[in-house]
Amino acid sequence: QVQLVESGGGLVQAGGSLKLSCAASGRTDTSYAMGWFRQAPGKEREFVAVISRNGGSIYYTESVKGRFTISRDNAKNTVYLQMNSLKPEDTAVYYCAADRSTSVVRTGANYWGQGTQVTVSS
Repeated sequence: QVQLVESGGGLVQAGGSLKLSCAASGRTDTSYAMGWFRQAPGKEREFVAVISRNGGSIYYTESVKGRFTISRDNAKNTVYLQMNSLKPEDTAVYYCAADRSTSVVRTGANYWGQGTQVTVSS
């Protein structure tokens, strides 16, 4: 079992930046691919970004390319999401997810955090 805890959400003006963190605990002897998803009010949860276990493979959804950067520190069992040039449409609850590969994270991750709210004001 792996437990994921997100932090770093908050309220920011359009054009601003936030950095989310997701710390993994529990069975971290086996490294995991990790990713970020988000869910806006009244919408389905959507994929944002994913990073492979060694950081060699990274994928983003089109709407965040060039603005968001996913990274990880395996020594700290933590994944980050640096969000720049934020827009009101980025407002959502952001969730961290983990599983054995990037494809599994994107399509059906087994481990999820509780979410952190990001609100971007216009």
